Amino acid sequence: MKAPILTFAILLLILQPLAAQNGETFLQFEGGEGAGKGKHVVLVAGDDEYRSEESMPMLAKILSERFGFKTTVLFPIHPESGDVVPNYQNNIPGLEHLQSADLMIMLIRFRELPDEQSQYIEDFLMAGKPVIGLRTSTHAFFYQKNKESKFAKWDWMSKAPGWERGFGQRIFGETWVNHHGVHGKEGTRGLIDGVDQNNEHPILRGVRDIWGPSDVYGIRHLPESANVLLQGQSTAELDPNSELIWEKALMPIAWTKPYQLEGGKQGMAFASTMGASLDFQSEGLRRLVINAAFWLMGMEEAIDPEMNVEFVGTYEPTMFGFDTFRKGMRVSDFK
Repeated sequence: MKAPILTFAILLLILQPLAAQNGETFLQFEGGEGAGKGKHVVLVAGDDEYRSEESMPMLAKILSERFGFKTTVLFPIHPESGDVVPNYQNNIPGLEHLQSADLMIMLIRFRELPDEQSQYIEDFLMAGKPVIGLRTSTHAFFYQKNKESKFAKWDWMSKAPGWERGFGQRIFGETWVNHHGVHGKEGTRGLIDGVDQNNEHPILRGVRDIWGPSDVYGIRHLPESANVLLQGQSTAELDPNSELIWEKALMPIAWTKPYQLEGGKQGMAFASTMGASLDFQSEGLRRLVINAAFWLMGMEEAIDPEMNVEFVGTYEPTMFGFDTFRKGMRVSDFK
């Protein structure tokens, strides 16, 4: 067998099992025409509370259907039942898709993944590829069982040299601090004009209003290299029309930050402490994250302030909370 034919045969052997798992262990949308044609975005869901299993497929469909990106969505899956179980912290299959990704979007919390899965994340970051971290991604990892893992330094309370406060601090510039707002009672208003020098930043292009029912997170450790794009203020109630609580200090809710692992290439991250599935009912938040995706992939000129970020199909997010996720859901149910 000639070498090109052999190579093609091997490629088929690799790709066919992956294609067969689409809808079982991951969701994949091929995309089509648009600014994103030829680029691949991997979205990683895996948090206990904020329903990333709902929001990540929604974002993937917008990126694919509206802008042509190929998108792959990964989920926390219980290995025995095959169900999507957000509070099962030790399994996100399909991270090998990061090998062909141009961007990773993650909303994960307190994961302790097998080393072979985490290795794909490290390889992605070593290559200096761009990453978006939403809400609880500041405290993405929590090592309770396998403290000897090479990735235990990712723990949100890490004291390892160079990895103090873990993955969130090293990559995004912050770890978990506190609920600055009253959780479940106060919302977050993004102050679009709150950082004067960044009003013209491409990520803010067309973003006119942001409100969400998730509360403002405390921010304490952002490095000087972080470029704050948006400040947030608490609202008195879980209502977009409720008053701002000016007695509380403003907190950054969106920023960019360069990152670099030892021996790796420098990359760029975007982080936002918003991101509950209900938050994405805000068109402004959807636009902010999609603009960030374009900007991180070097597509600044394609960011149109009027580009369509409406939902593809219906989007009916559920209230955040622990152990309130929809039980018995399979990956295909989120398609």
